[in-house]
Amino acid sequence: MKITFFGLIVILFFAGCSSDQAVKFDRTLPIGRLASNIALRFDDPEFDNANWGVLIRSLKTNETVYARNEKKMFMPASNMKLFTTSSAMTLLGPDYRYTTRLVTTGSVKDSILNGDLIFIGSGDPTISGRFNDGKVTETFEQWADSLKIRGIKYVNGNIIGDDNAFDEEYYGSGWQADDETDYYAAQIGAVMFNDNCVNFRVTQSAKIAEVCSLSWTPNTKYVNVINQTVTVPSTDSLNTISFYRVRGTNTIYVRGKLSVGKKMVEESITVDNPTLYTVTVLKEIFESKGIRVSGTPLDVDDLKDSLKYANAKQLASFLSVPYSMIISQTNKPSDNAYAEQTIRTIGKEKLSLGSMETGKRAAYPILSAWGVDTVRLRMADGSGLSRMDLITPSDAVAILTGMSKDKNFLPFYESLPIGGMDGTLKRRMKGTKAEGNVHAKTGTIGYVRGLSGYVTSADGEQFVFSMLVNHYTVSTKKSEKLQDDVCAMLAGFFRNNK
Repeated sequence: MKITFFGLIVILFFAGCSSDQAVKFDRTLPIGRLASNIALRFDDPEFDNANWGVLIRSLKTNETVYARNEKKMFMPASNMKLFTTSSAMTLLGPDYRYTTRLVTTGSVKDSILNGDLIFIGSGDPTISGRFNDGKVTETFEQWADSLKIRGIKYVNGNIIGDDNAFDEEYYGSGWQADDETDYYAAQIGAVMFNDNCVNFRVTQSAKIAEVCSLSWTPNTKYVNVINQTVTVPSTDSLNTISFYRVRGTNTIYVRGKLSVGKKMVEESITVDNPTLYTVTVLKEIFESKGIRVSGTPLDVDDLKDSLKYANAKQLASFLSVPYSMIISQTNKPSDNAYAEQTIRTIGKEKLSLGSMETGKRAAYPILSAWGVDTVRLRMADGSGLSRMDLITPSDAVAILTGMSKDKNFLPFYESLPIGGMDGTLKRRMKGTKAEGNVHAKTGTIGYVRGLSGYVTSADGEQFVFSMLVNHYTVSTKKSEKLQDDVCAMLAGFFRNNK
């Protein structure tokens, strides 16, 4: 039988297409054969117009299993969170906690607090929502109860938000203006409440052609909501609900059609000026709990004079969960707000001011010690939302390798999404040897997909990998499938020790 060169390539391609089958029939693949099979996957002609950067290395032997453009620069998307969270785990430690304080420089007489209430932000992203079963205003309600226990029924003053622990850069460098309404691009600041968002619910009205019913949490007057929705018949089968916040304001338009029988629409929408938002809600909660406030909510930046804390008395406080829990909320669902707060917290704790620049200055020595090329690295933000971020697969593998030897490796490792199990990998790698095995960080922005992490082979050898693709125009599922297939090949690999 005559086999053409093309036919031989096809045979070799399909020999490597199913990693599980390859392992099933030959459990002792030599490392060179594994590398060849992986290469065939990345040679897929559907990605001819795309750029792949790949590095796979054994943590046991330090040998490179496969490399492709490993020193080239790629947009990482949320793989940038590996740089942020590994630095924070090393510099802050797993037991680090934020403290947010409510203080006053006034005095209490006859149930009246004569003076301002001051909310001192520390950059804590956890003060509401995520870690208290979605009870958004629970902390503020508890603070109101604390004031009432002290006998305070009236505040003769303002409520001021002090966000001076961080700088005034509310957005990451290079973030797109089109994203400003969306929860994943919420403004950044030392005062943070409910991810600096308002949570909306849209349901159909009782009658066709009427506006839909809107509700939002917290139920605050800080936002001005304009309802331009309409309920349509079930036969239309429509859900075209969209949200738009006018830039520089808190006017939010809700538009579109929702058919009878369709699911309720839930969406978190950003606010402008999170500090003012937070103290506005705090005032509303206090008044709902029976504590009147004569003054107004204020951002510290609107004051003529700087605040003086020499004689300040603490009335209430909030202590966050430890960073070992915060890092999981950052990495598993890939929370941009948590990542941005974290990089600035590094700067605040190590260089006295929270900013992207101070965060980088504190983190770079750690990253460099692991082997990251910090001269070429372009870290425009802490989350990876910016298209100005540039890393190499070698950088990502250096971090993952460095962390594997760190005393705090376990909470870092456990914070990463697990293939087929949780986080952003919950629906991927199902039914393969990578399911329940791979711990890796995903990355997703337009025409960019990244996956970097750890996988353990069939005989217990741990591999570290980074697979980044930029500028592809095939379906996203195909790029993710290729990454997942390579993970399954590594998970099924059994080293030939002969």
